[in-house]
Amino acid sequence: MKGLEQIRKPSKDDQRIASESYSALAAAIEQLDSQQPEIEIEETNDKIKIPLGALQLLGEIVKAMAKGNMISIVPVATEVTTQAAAEILGCSRPHLVKLLEEGKIEFTKVGKHRRIKFDDIMKYKQQLKLQQKQNIIDIMNSDEENGLYDS
Repeated sequence: MKGLEQIRKPSKDDQRIASESYSALAAAIEQLDSQQPEIEIEETNDKIKIPLGALQLLGEIVKAMAKGNMISIVPVATEVTTQAAAEILGCSRPHLVKLLEEGKIEFTKVGKHRRIKFDDIMKYKQQLKLQQKQNIIDIMNSDEENGLYDS
């Protein structure tokens, strides 16, 4: 598994291939009835049974790559360092430590080192996005009430 520091944006060629392939893959997945469909690798003629959920996840990965988004698959229980967590949130490590100490994000200590579950970081990031969205709505409503915004 690639570490967080090894995640890279898909190349233009990868984006093109993903874009060309996504519609066909999505259509094929929609037609499946089996929970364990069999796929075939044309170059090797290998047939492989794969759980439907994994194939659907592959579809989401290809869709994201077509848009040029970076992809990382991390097991939910994965723990990350404070530096990696800060990079995920786009803040400084000292700010992240402050958030941890304030109890805004759960963590465990391994010796002197703090470890944060990847899932907890992503939940906090989602909360931030929701709060930012609400703040924007509140500002727009306030501007509208004060006659500063024409609708």
